[in-house]
Amino acid sequence: MPRALTDERRDLVTAVRDFCRRECGTKEQRDELTAHGREPHHQGLYEKMADLGWLGISLPEEYGGGGQGMAELCLFLEETSYGLAPISGFGTTVIAAAAYERFGTEEQKRLVLEGVVKGRVEAVSMSEPGAGSDVGALTCRAERTRGGYLINGQKTWCSNAHLADHVLLIARTSREDAKHRGLTQFMVDTGAEGLRISGIDTMGGREVNDLYFTDCFVPDAAVVGTPGRAWTQLMAGLNLERMILAALMLGLARRAFDDTLAYVRQREQFGRPVGSFQALKHRIADMATELECARLLLDDTAAAIDAEPGRVFAREASMAKLKCTELAKHVTLEGMQMMGGYGYATEYGMEALLRSAVVSTVYGGTSEIQRDIIGRSYGL
Repeated sequence: MPRALTDERRDLVTAVRDFCRRECGTKEQRDELTAHGREPHHQGLYEKMADLGWLGISLPEEYGGGGQGMAELCLFLEETSYGLAPISGFGTTVIAAAAYERFGTEEQKRLVLEGVVKGRVEAVSMSEPGAGSDVGALTCRAERTRGGYLINGQKTWCSNAHLADHVLLIARTSREDAKHRGLTQFMVDTGAEGLRISGIDTMGGREVNDLYFTDCFVPDAAVVGTPGRAWTQLMAGLNLERMILAALMLGLARRAFDDTLAYVRQREQFGRPVGSFQALKHRIADMATELECARLLLDDTAAAIDAEPGRVFAREASMAKLKCTELAKHVTLEGMQMMGGYGYATEYGMEALLRSAVVSTVYGGTSEIQRDIIGRSYGL
């Protein structure tokens, strides 16, 4: 189904698509940029995108950004994901930048937002060994001291901390009756004394990290927003995080579908293309239909957010995240099945798409959490 885009949005899609074909369109290029899949972020390529003005697409013009909305951001994310551009640092960077934009001081905004536009990476750290989906269970503490805070504790699963200039840290500054109160956001320099960043090996390469804080001092000026009210501030960013993940996985699902379609059209068994057999033809038809449904859901939700930027679309954003991530996992699994042994071979790339898709139903709020949010929105 043709996508109804304005001329400006169509130009953006075309430009990003052409860039990805040129810079990372072949497996050989991507292997070189990612150290054969071990490094999902290439800073040189990232900075090329910065020079084109894309990394600040959704940031205010006064900080060098493009001043665009959720629709443009989602299109950019979808196309870079479809084009397999190794810029894994972008998602967390946009999430962090939005928090600084909403709650940061002018000095913090200048430092972070202008850096993002130039190609700097930012990270966000919430999860702990004993606190994942239950953010209110955080125990990493920041205690008042003269002129600032001393941070002690461990964080985990922090994406891109090893690439970032700063970590937007959520730590406990007080104990209150409600467990979600007493949390505060801090801007922590990744080179700060008392902070150790240790990579976690995953099947997706080097992307996530453990953070160890030992009497790590941050000044009062490092507080982002209102002390003790980080939970409320986090809730304001839920639309963005879920939409980012949805757009990335829609792009990946489209790529897996197109790669599978090309394979079943070309591969012959029993004297005919395997895609002509009903068993595969119907699976292709179902996936194509589901992709259209996911795209329409994402586009409509982005349009609604742009129309009412101050409103939290918890139900719709959760639906988009749930649908697109689960679909990406389904399409890549189907692609591997239909490609047979070739789907398992690194030469064809489907196994890499599968690895990227599987984890998307876990991070940013698991599929189970998204379903719970959607259910609660109906009073259940």
